[in-house]
Amino acid sequence: MAGREGAGAGRVIDCDVVIVGCGVAGLYCALNLPAALSVVLLSKGGVEECDSMLAQGGICVLHDPDDYESFFEDTLRAGHYENRLESVDLMIRASRPIIDDLIKRGVRFARRADGSLDYTREGAHSRARIVYHEDVTGEEITTRLLACVRELPHARILEHTCMTDLVEGFDADGRRVCRGVLATAPDGSRLQINADATVLATGGVGGLYAHSTNFGCLTGDGCRVAAEHGALLEHMDYVQVHPTTLWTERPGRAFLISESARGEGAILLNDAGERFVDELQPRDVVSAAILAEMARTGVEHVWLSFERVPREEIEGHFTHILEHCLSEGYDIRERPIPVVPAQHYFMGGIHVNADSETTLPHLFACGETCCNGVHGRNRLASNSLLESLVFAQRAADKIMRDRFAQDTAAQLAMAARARSRFIAGSRDVTDVALLTGAV
Repeated sequence: MAGREGAGAGRVIDCDVVIVGCGVAGLYCALNLPAALSVVLLSKGGVEECDSMLAQGGICVLHDPDDYESFFEDTLRAGHYENRLESVDLMIRASRPIIDDLIKRGVRFARRADGSLDYTREGAHSRARIVYHEDVTGEEITTRLLACVRELPHARILEHTCMTDLVEGFDADGRRVCRGVLATAPDGSRLQINADATVLATGGVGGLYAHSTNFGCLTGDGCRVAAEHGALLEHMDYVQVHPTTLWTERPGRAFLISESARGEGAILLNDAGERFVDELQPRDVVSAAILAEMARTGVEHVWLSFERVPREEIEGHFTHILEHCLSEGYDIRERPIPVVPAQHYFMGGIHVNADSETTLPHLFACGETCCNGVHGRNRLASNSLLESLVFAQRAADKIMRDRFAQDTAAQLAMAARARSRFIAGSRDVTDVALLTGAV
């Protein structure tokens, strides 16, 4: 990648792929691109300020071949059957290779005594199919992927660099296409990053809400700039509320109490100590029940009790939730904690196809900022990390295919001789020319 000064345009960086966002979607996309392509990643804040770091419960995986139908149905039922069927199928079928690849890259998941993966269950799941790392699965995955990206000689991360616009151009056929991004550097100067492919992985919209589990810097930037350049948006009103965040009178990001807490037996109570809802229903159903109970009784919150969760499970699985609640003066081992719903996840976004392509050529989107139809109207718990990884990988694969398709057979053969083997996600690719159909 090359940097230079542009006349009146501030600094200019030329690269093959620019990725806006350093959550799991952006990082995994970078890791699945071949070393022949130079990559620049932008982070609006510090790399730790992404919602991927906050995911607690875990990541879904097809437990075994017999689990396919129930996994598919659970996802559709939670999404009110508004899901895009092709996308759900792609996600489920890719789930086991994705988990295997994460493990190869050093991600640690909970294990049983015999060394096999442990599985937990969350709301709206018909069985346990979620792998996890304590109650900080997102942090475990994101931190490891970030370390892997930092080791890439062809990738560069620019922190505190805020995308402000897209760069447009025209291809050989006269089509209007995306040619990179404009951004503001940490010192306030203007930065133009020219790229053959641009990937928006800018996260959700929680920063636009008064009460949200998201970081405040997530303000729908990807959707805004994509729409300004004519890219199609989809289901912008599909916003998920999480049923259980720790109630507090202090402003700021709401602390999430993982869905898996209820999956392991925690129950919801009103002020009279009575259960009022089946805690394992989809999130939108449970959230609505909590809000209705609050309205009926005129209270500011309800209670979440861990009385049915074994003490060793609390201290081993929900370590960080326990620690945070203790810092707020609540011991979840001894008494219920006050909880309230808060904005949590965005199911709509920039419309993309199965390869994460937007309607503007050369512009891709993955993660929470896009809508590939997996989640429908309401996301099934712990499908977010999986969906982000699967479709980030598909974006990288399509970028690679498109790029090599434009090269000559001689260039492909040279690339194959220079680098005869590289890992693209969970697939070992032994011959670039064969991969791209050049021979």
